[in-house]
Amino acid sequence: MHEHYGLTIFTAGRGSRRFRAAADLARRAEAAGFGAVWTGELYNRSATVPMALLGEATERIAIGSDIAYGVGRAPLIWAAEARDLDELTDGRIILGLGNGTAGMMENWLGTSGESPAARMEELVTLLRKLWRLHEGPVHHEGRFYRLHLVPTAGTPAPVREHLPIWTAGVGPRMVRAAGRVADGIVCHPMTTPAYLDEVIRPGLALGAEDAGRSLEGFVVKGMRMAAVDDDEERARERLAFAIGQYAASRVYDRLFAMHGWDGAQQRIRAAAKAGDASAAARAVPDEAIDAIGVACRPADVPARVAAHAPAFDHLNLCSPPWGQQPEEMEDATEQILAAMTPAAQPVA
Repeated sequence: MHEHYGLTIFTAGRGSRRFRAAADLARRAEAAGFGAVWTGELYNRSATVPMALLGEATERIAIGSDIAYGVGRAPLIWAAEARDLDELTDGRIILGLGNGTAGMMENWLGTSGESPAARMEELVTLLRKLWRLHEGPVHHEGRFYRLHLVPTAGTPAPVREHLPIWTAGVGPRMVRAAGRVADGIVCHPMTTPAYLDEVIRPGLALGAEDAGRSLEGFVVKGMRMAAVDDDEERARERLAFAIGQYAASRVYDRLFAMHGWDGAQQRIRAAAKAGDASAAARAVPDEAIDAIGVACRPADVPARVAAHAPAFDHLNLCSPPWGQQPEEMEDATEQILAAMTPAAQPVA
């Protein structure tokens, strides 16, 4: 999927309307030539149910989770759901897994936030074993997972011999975990080419060296928030608002310091502490807006997106996830698709 584009599917509303709209978006993204559609997971939405819907609605496009919570399901259930999804889509799914923050792991998902990278490495390793369940029993005694499974009936081989698993990474240790065990890394929207060169690619190389493996075929997946508006200044304000929400976190200190934006980050953090989200957005440097996302008029979207594409093997586009109501985010997704339709990459 080198240099292909993806689209995060976001729809709003209650009942079946949300799912029908998602299926329609996916079909149109496939017709436009996008390489993948993606769906996320949060405290009130699953990733796997929409993945099934998107898979049933399409024929060729890859269907991915961006991201699903690795600790949110037992490894056995992850493997079973992934197998079902892969059969449903005739081998088109990409399992994108992350852990979220330690607080999310503990407060939302009821597990320890200890050593999330080591936990992810063990989870992916165990999922690989379960994917080969047709070859015989699986026995695993690990730090985080214990599983002893002897099938009681014949287990058919999966559709594909290998399930693509991409893991999320921002900090060096999670990036290294991806290099050790994953098929790709899901980069956070707050990832710039400089951060790729100084943190992510070296970390992936260290992880691959740890595991004695090659990174040939490994996918570096980027994500770009895209704000589309006939008024470019309004689009930039919308993107700056989202960046300001992320920038207040210490997780991104290294990124801001790397670019010389640390003074701006302190102003953003002070505004956030004061509860002034508008002031936080105003403190986001113009250079950060241009490096982190796309904010422009509809006609300019393809060229702006293309300028970001060379840094990644796969570039996913999404609506800025902060500062908008669900209906506004769905409309923003529609705007991205409409703007990109003439220039979407063909499926390989």
